Amino acid sequence: MKVLKFGGTSVANAQNITLVKNIVSDVDADQTIVVVSAFGGITDLLLQTADFAASQDLRYKTVLKEIEDRHIDTIKKLIPINKQSKALSKIKSDLNTLETLLEGAYLIGEITPRLSDKIVSYGELLSSYSIAEFFAEQQLDAVYRDSRDFIKTNDLNGKAVVDTNATNKLCKEILGETKSKVIVVPGFIASSINGNSTTLGRGGSDFTAALIAAALDAEVLEIWTDVSGMYTANPKIVKQAHAIPHISYEEAMELSHFGAKVLYPPTIQPVLTKGISIHIKNTFDPESAGTLITKNRTEKGKTVRGITHVENIALLSLEGPGMVGIPGISKRFFEVLSLHDISVVLITQASSEHSICVGISDSDIEKAVEIVNQAFEYEIEREKIWPVIAERNLAIIALVGDNMKSHQGLSGKMFSTLGRNNVNIRAIAQGASERNISAVIKKEDVKKALNALHEEFFEENVKQLNLFVMGVGNVGSKFLNQIQQQRKYLKENLKLNIRVIGISNSRNMVFDEDGISLKNWEDVLKDGEKADKALFFNKINQLNYRNSIFVDNTASDDVASTYASYLKNSISVVTCNKIACSSNYTNYIDLKNLAREYNAPFLFETNVGAGLPIIDTLKHLIASGDKVLKIQAVLSGSLNFVFNNFNDKTTFHDVVKQAQEEGYTEPDPKIDLSGIDVMRKILILARESGNRLDIEDIGNTPFLPEESLATTTNEDFFSSLKKYEASFQEMYKAAADTDSKLKYVAQFEDGKASVGLQHIPKGHDFYNLEGSDNIVLFYTERYPNQPMIIKGAGAGADVTASGIFADIIRIGNF
Repeated sequence: MKVLKFGGTSVANAQNITLVKNIVSDVDADQTIVVVSAFGGITDLLLQTADFAASQDLRYKTVLKEIEDRHIDTIKKLIPINKQSKALSKIKSDLNTLETLLEGAYLIGEITPRLSDKIVSYGELLSSYSIAEFFAEQQLDAVYRDSRDFIKTNDLNGKAVVDTNATNKLCKEILGETKSKVIVVPGFIASSINGNSTTLGRGGSDFTAALIAAALDAEVLEIWTDVSGMYTANPKIVKQAHAIPHISYEEAMELSHFGAKVLYPPTIQPVLTKGISIHIKNTFDPESAGTLITKNRTEKGKTVRGITHVENIALLSLEGPGMVGIPGISKRFFEVLSLHDISVVLITQASSEHSICVGISDSDIEKAVEIVNQAFEYEIEREKIWPVIAERNLAIIALVGDNMKSHQGLSGKMFSTLGRNNVNIRAIAQGASERNISAVIKKEDVKKALNALHEEFFEENVKQLNLFVMGVGNVGSKFLNQIQQQRKYLKENLKLNIRVIGISNSRNMVFDEDGISLKNWEDVLKDGEKADKALFFNKINQLNYRNSIFVDNTASDDVASTYASYLKNSISVVTCNKIACSSNYTNYIDLKNLAREYNAPFLFETNVGAGLPIIDTLKHLIASGDKVLKIQAVLSGSLNFVFNNFNDKTTFHDVVKQAQEEGYTEPDPKIDLSGIDVMRKILILARESGNRLDIEDIGNTPFLPEESLATTTNEDFFSSLKKYEASFQEMYKAAADTDSKLKYVAQFEDGKASVGLQHIPKGHDFYNLEGSDNIVLFYTERYPNQPMIIKGAGAGADVTASGIFADIIRIGNF
C-alpha cells in the first residue's frame, strides 16, 4: 500500500488534476490512498467568506459565487457532459449547505471556532469528491471516503489534537476493509468524538496522509507538491539552491519547522515511529528524483544539509540585576507567554542569568510586552527587573544537518560569513545535538544572508561578486568587455562568478537583479532611467546583495565623495579615480578605517600606474616590515607619451592632441600637463608608505606658461599651446643639447615630495622609458642601493581596465 498526498497547487484546476490522475494510474501498489487538499486558493476564499459574513458584509456572496464557479467549471472540464449530473448535484448540494452556514454567521454577526471549522472544511470535501468522481469516470477503480469518519480529534477547533488510538482503529476498520484499488480522501479535516467537524491546522493535509500511512503500515508516504523535493535553501530566494536527494527524519523536521514549506512539521511524527519513508515529489515533473526522507541517512554528503529561515520574528528580552540567582524567573516568564497562547520559537540566556531573550511571532509582540510587564510589575517598580525590550522586523536563519556536531568550526564559518557581508546577529541558539544552529537577523538581510551561506556551504567555493559600475566611457567600456571575455575562465579556474547588476553613465542608469547582459549593455543602458548618483546608491543599498562592489571609472569629485556611504554599508569600492585618495589626509584615513571597520575592501591600484602592481607591491613591502627611504618615478603615461613623441619635427600642440585622442590623458589634458595628476600619484604613494602629507605639501615646478594654466576650456588650452610653441621647442633643444631626454619626474624622500620636468641623461633608468610607460624606483631598507623597479605601460584604457579587473579579483580572493 502507498499513500499519496497532493497539495493545493497540484489540484488547482482541471489540467493539474489530469496530471494527478496520470501519476495515480502509474502507481505500482496493491492499493493507493490519495489524500487531496482543497483546490489552490479555495481555503483562503472560504476564510474570506467567513470574515465577510461575520462582519455582516454582503460581499461574502460574491466570494461564495467565485468558489461555486471554480468547482462547477472544474467538474465540467473533467467529466463528459452526459455524466456530469451526479457530480454537479452533489457539489451544488454541498454549496447550498455552505451558503446556509454563512447566512447564519451573517445574521448573528459573528463566527465561532466550531462554525469556522465547518465552513473551511468544504474546500477539501468539494475537491476530494470531484477528484474521486473524475477518477471513476476515467476507469480507475476509485472510491471516495470522508476522513471525518476515521480521523478523530478532541473538540479544540482550529487545530485539533488527534486521538491516535481511535484514529488507528477506525482507519483499519474503514479504509483497511475497502477493496477499491484507489481511495480518495479529503485532507486537513477530521471530526471530534462527538461528531463535530474539526481541522488539523494549515498544512494539515500532510498530517492526514501521515496518520493514514502510519495506521495502515503503508510502504511509503509520497507528498506531491509543486517543487522537486526539499531544497538546500528556498529556491525563490537562492537561485543556486538544489533538491536534497536524501535526508533524515530529524533533518526534515528541523527544515520544516524553520520555514521549508513543502512539508508540514507534524507530518513526520506518525510515520517516524513506524519507520515509513516519506518521498517528496513534483506533480509537474514526476520523473524528478525528489527528496527521500528516512530514519537513517547512510550515504555520505555535506555536513550542512540545508539552510532555512523563518520571517516575521520579534525578540522579547527580559533583563535586570534582580534576575541573578533568583529561582523561578524563567518559569514565570515562559508561563505567562504560554497562558496567552504565545509560542516561543527561539530561546537564549546569558550564563550570568542577567537576561533571557526569546523569539516569538511578530504578530504577538505587542500582547507579549503588555503581559510580561504586568507579570513582573513588582520587580519593575523596584528596578530589580527592567521593562521588557521588544525588537521587531527580524528573522531566524538556521543551518541544519545531522552530522554537524562531529565537524568543528561550523558556527565560526557561519558567523564569519554573515559578518563579512555586514549581517548583524541579534541572538544565537544552538542545541547540544548541534543539528541546528540558529541566528536572529534583520528581516531585510534574509536574502543576502541565505545566499552568502549557501555560497559558503553548498556551491563548491564559487563566490558570486555583484558589481555596480559607474562610468562606462573609454575605461569603463573596456572593463565590461574584459569581464564578458573572462567570465567563463574566472568561474572555472578561480571559482568567481562575476555579475554586473547596475551600470550608470552621466546620462542614464540601469539595473537588472539577475545580471545585465554584457553582450548588449550599451543598448540596455540607452533605454535606462535618468542617471542619479543618490538613487544609484539607494538602489544598491536596497538590493542588499552579498559581495557588492561599487566600481568608479569616472574622474568625478562628486562620485568620489560618495565612497564613505558605500563603505559604511559594507559595499566594497574599486576605483581608478584618484580624487578620494589624494583629498585631504583626514578623508583618506577615514576611508581606509571605514574599509576595515565594515570589512569592505577599498582598492585603488589603478590610481598609480594603471594596471601596474605598484600600490600592491608597496603594501606588501610595508606589511612585511620594510621601510621606504626614497621613491623616484615617472608616473604619468600621458606626459611620458608626450615627451617621447615631441621633438623639433613635431609641434607640442599636435602631440598633446594625439595623446588626448588615444586616451592617454584625462578628459581635461591640463590635469596631466599641469602636474596635478602626478602630484596626486606621488601623494598616494607617500601616504601608502605611512607618511602624512597633503597635496599642498608637494613642490611643483610647472613647465606650462601661466596663460595655458589659466584657461578654462580645452579649446582655449590648445590655442595657448600653439601660441607658445617656440618656448616648448626651446625646452626640447636645451635637453637635446646635453644629450638628455625630457621626463616628468616625481620624487619622495625624507618626508618631502616634488614633481617637475627634468633632463634625464643617458644611462639613467628613466632614459629609455618608451611610449606611455611608467617606472617606479623604490629605495627601501632592504633595497637601499639597487632599488626595486616596477616598469610597464602606465596609461591607456585597456591597461587601466585590467588594473580595475585585478582589484575585483583581489576582492574575490579575500
